[in-house]
Amino acid sequence: MRVVSLQTLRTYWIKNPETKQSLLAWYDEVLSENWTQPTDIKVRYASASILKKRRVVFNIKGNKYRLIVAVAYKIGVVYIKFIGTHKEYDAVDAETVEM
Repeated sequence: MRVVSLQTLRTYWIKNPETKQSLLAWYDEVLSENWTQPTDIKVRYASASILKKRRVVFNIKGNKYRLIVAVAYKIGVVYIKFIGTHKEYDAVDAETVEM
């Protein structure tokens, strides 16, 4: 998969250094994936939440942070839509939020 964009993740971990290793690990793992449907994600990330509109929520750093992405399965692209703490996540609509 291709992730759009690493810069978004980098900007977040610069402000929140404790997330750097977890976000980099997630990024590296996703680069090696080839998801064609939501069940492909659940095989590797059982705790991921599959939402409407091709959105997926990942737990980052022991579920302290949430990462929302949109997946374009046909073209193999993952778009970062939101990164935040659990509290920040609770304040957004995961199906419509944009960074």
